[in-house]
Amino acid sequence: SQRDSVFWTGKLFASFLSPFSEGSECIKANAQSCGECIQVAETCGWCAAEKFLTEGQSKSARCDDLESLKKRNCAVTTIENPRGSVNINKNKPVTNRNKDVAEKLKPEQITQIQPQKLTLTLRSGEPQTFELKFKRAEDYPIDLYYLMDLSFSMKDDLENVKNLGTDLMREMQEITSDFRIGFGSFVEKTVMPYISTTPARLINPCTGNQNCTSPFSYKNVLNLTDKGDEFNRLVSQQQISGNLDSPEGGFDAIMQVAVCENQIGWRNVTRLLVFSTDAGFHFAGDGKLGGIVLPNDGRCHLENNMYTMSHYYDYPSIAHLVQKLSDHNIQTIFAVTEEFQPVYKELKNLIPKSAVGTLSSNSSNVIKLIIDAYNSLSSEVILENGRLPDGVSMNYKSICKNGVEGTGDNGRKCSNISIGDEVSFKISIESKKCPSHGKAEIIKIKPLGFTEEVEVVLNFICNCQCAAKGKPNSEMCHEGNGTFECGSCKCNDGRIGRLCECSKDEVRTEDLDANCRKDNGTDICSNTGDCVCGTCECKKREIPTEIYTGKYCECDNFNCDRSNNKLCGGHGRCDCRKCVCDANYTGSACDCSLETATCLAKNGQICNGRGTCDCGSCKCTNPKFQGPTCEICPTCPGVCAEHKDCVQCRGFEAGEKKDTCQDECNYFQLIKVKDRDKLPQPTDQSFPLTHCKERDANDCWFYYTYAIRNETKEVYVVETLECPAGPDIIPIVAGVVAGIVLIGLALLLIWKLLMIIHDRREFAKFEKEKMNAKWDTGENPIYKSAVTTVVNPKYEGK
Repeated sequence: SQRDSVFWTGKLFASFLSPFSEGSECIKANAQSCGECIQVAETCGWCAAEKFLTEGQSKSARCDDLESLKKRNCAVTTIENPRGSVNINKNKPVTNRNKDVAEKLKPEQITQIQPQKLTLTLRSGEPQTFELKFKRAEDYPIDLYYLMDLSFSMKDDLENVKNLGTDLMREMQEITSDFRIGFGSFVEKTVMPYISTTPARLINPCTGNQNCTSPFSYKNVLNLTDKGDEFNRLVSQQQISGNLDSPEGGFDAIMQVAVCENQIGWRNVTRLLVFSTDAGFHFAGDGKLGGIVLPNDGRCHLENNMYTMSHYYDYPSIAHLVQKLSDHNIQTIFAVTEEFQPVYKELKNLIPKSAVGTLSSNSSNVIKLIIDAYNSLSSEVILENGRLPDGVSMNYKSICKNGVEGTGDNGRKCSNISIGDEVSFKISIESKKCPSHGKAEIIKIKPLGFTEEVEVVLNFICNCQCAAKGKPNSEMCHEGNGTFECGSCKCNDGRIGRLCECSKDEVRTEDLDANCRKDNGTDICSNTGDCVCGTCECKKREIPTEIYTGKYCECDNFNCDRSNNKLCGGHGRCDCRKCVCDANYTGSACDCSLETATCLAKNGQICNGRGTCDCGSCKCTNPKFQGPTCEICPTCPGVCAEHKDCVQCRGFEAGEKKDTCQDECNYFQLIKVKDRDKLPQPTDQSFPLTHCKERDANDCWFYYTYAIRNETKEVYVVETLECPAGPDIIPIVAGVVAGIVLIGLALLLIWKLLMIIHDRREFAKFEKEKMNAKWDTGENPIYKSAVTTVVNPKYEGK
């Protein structure tokens, strides 16, 4: 039925509420039992008191944050609020091992991480934090397996590796006294197109006069041993092989080295795999070229130390390889030529606890490369954990050397760790929900490349302690149709209602609705609740402090009158839509104060004797007066102007009332003071006081105050007038005469200047005309020169 549908979808009701409502997380979860409540958030508690709920409230109202439950008068002793815990089960201290001690500890006796086992009890939303310590032990055993590419291009490299065993054993003695070494080789899958399958090429894949061995995928030449001479002897017997394509089948070999622990002879110590090649690699999907489509199964397939399924299974993927290397605690060192450095550095970024070294063209530097790579790998510790259960999360924080801290991805690791250095990690585990099976979960935390691990057992708090005391088929739950636990009924299957009084298959909607209508009206539960089994269960609001109550949810505590935007004016509480006011307050919104202190005027009278105090404010009876205490009269004549004439006649025997002063101006007491500073100030008085400044007929100012004290009118007046001084005639006359003289001189100077300018212009004009005058240059007819010129007739110009 529709009513049943409303009930069974009750837990989804909170999804319709605003996601931004504050403090409503516990309320809006609509928890129907204590176990459901404590899984909502760590701040949620359940009130197990039997008489906690009011009429109309649903069982889910028992679930609320702790402070709200206390405010709702739930006793602290009846609040269910279980907390999580951390218990350390195995806490063996880290080992302080010394290489010089005669008695050597076995690998399983060495401890580098502490503690080794913990049990965490988790409550949803409440993280539990614990600390792990890690310390690198001195003289820790090492197993190193050298995996070499024996394709034809590595011919000169093989010559240099033949003496690697004894040389490397000697160098590693500086690091550990317990060192073992092994050897394996690889070429390629033995199918086309990776190798030539012609009979002659299968016997000798090399061209010309080169004598090569038959191609193979992977061969385990030497199990891990502490005999360096045996390594040299077996490696010296190896021959180069060949293939057609450039990438090699190294991933097949790495997979077999990792998963074939017993055949290789790996111990539970530091495991190093040196992968030496001068070429790239094939990976998952490349097998399709040879018709191989089955994914690599990640299992050991060694027979007589040879990988026999290379033609059957595809190359492993990088992710598959990473998983197997991590599961078997193998740290990989890629010793590759400079040409392929970029490729293998990208691969290193995908494989944790791996390193890349540059191999010389003939592998002459392989020992230095291995030592450097080992030091780099061993100086870094990285924590990893197994698969987490659904809803569980982990956060790491590292505290490394010199107090350096790391969070996020850096919180899992510490670098630059020397032998004997101790670092720590703070790990926080949080659960968001209980597992569906309700059982304990186990997760493992271990440092990458190490065999040691920490076992963490997770127990989940999925129910309250009071649930264990529940009474099945209790009489408190309508004829035993439910279990009475934690103060309320937990109904059996098929039963509904606050007391499990109804069966969801038998009741009819019409009967239920009739019991939920007030006064046979049309509204079900006043439209503010749901009719569940003939009983109104009131809806919840986004704000948890706002609730509906009543048999028909007809009441609430938030729909009352407001004042100053506050419910009940902030001076009362809302009870069933009516304000219940605090003491000294009244009114529909509790906005009417019964206190009279705010109505007292400066003279101590309520409303200055001119009004009544109503709700803490004055209502003036005389409309001329205004203000908070009826002291202001805008239309009244000014006090100063009203008493001016009387103060003038009594204080200075002047003014309009000089002749009638005795009859009209005896209504106040006059007190004279010497100067204005002696006048009383308003702040010094507890009675009304007015300062006045007035002018008489001679433009003189006089100052006084008017006050009423104990019904006596007092006037304080300054006994001396402030009159303006008369004008000084001599400076005025002198100034006028001086001004006239100066103006006359200025005019004469201007006239003189203009005349000089005019004369100079006329003279310049005359000079110009004189220069431009033209005179007649003809000869005078009566003029005779005094010089006579005679020409010698004999002169011929020689």
